[in-house]
Amino acid sequence: MTDPTHARSFGVAAADYDRFRPRYPEAALRWALDGIDRPARLVDLAAGTGIVTRGLLALGHRVTAVEPDPGMRAQLAATTTGVPALAGTAEAMPLPDGYADAVLAGQAYHWFDRPAAHAEIARVLRPGGVFAPIWNLRDDRADWVVELSRIAEIGDTVDHLRQTVTDFGDGFTSPEWAEFAHTTPLSRDDLLGLVRTRSHYLTATPARQAEVDREVRQLLDT
Repeated sequence: MTDPTHARSFGVAAADYDRFRPRYPEAALRWALDGIDRPARLVDLAAGTGIVTRGLLALGHRVTAVEPDPGMRAQLAATTTGVPALAGTAEAMPLPDGYADAVLAGQAYHWFDRPAAHAEIARVLRPGGVFAPIWNLRDDRADWVVELSRIAEIGDTVDHLRQTVTDFGDGFTSPEWAEFAHTTPLSRDDLLGLVRTRSHYLTATPARQAEVDREVRQLLDT
């Protein structure tokens, strides 16, 4: 993984991550798996607390979760029954060749060592299998959302992803893109809780965390 300090920062906030991070729209998961018969054998890569895993289970698929952080795996195991939760990374999955019909990665692809991860994902997929990285992103057409992103140092945007996610290596065809609008209602406390699960917040000093908390509250008061 790239930037291991940030990438491995989430485990200390695993319960809050599971509580406050938004879910993925069913339509996006169905689109990613279009043409794959159900029940498929799927891998949720960098599965975190199992948010994608539970969405895939609800669609009737069989899921194996792969996650490097023990705190995140423990939270996944506590909230998601009947799913193997394996220690592993995008660059080294403890799975046999041709294991999966599809590999999905929610809110995680930007952490991968891409050349190594592409080769490993291709190894784990069956011939003709699908790799689908997915993200929940903010609607940055709203001025207050832009300001929140500045305060919380949230940099991922649709335009940035389209510019930087351009191919998955020799084992894959060119990426296809789709966007699905959806809404997650949040209270003030929910929004602050969400900000506190971001890697920049989790790795910040206590003084910086307090500054972010204060600025977020001030923004919500305007």
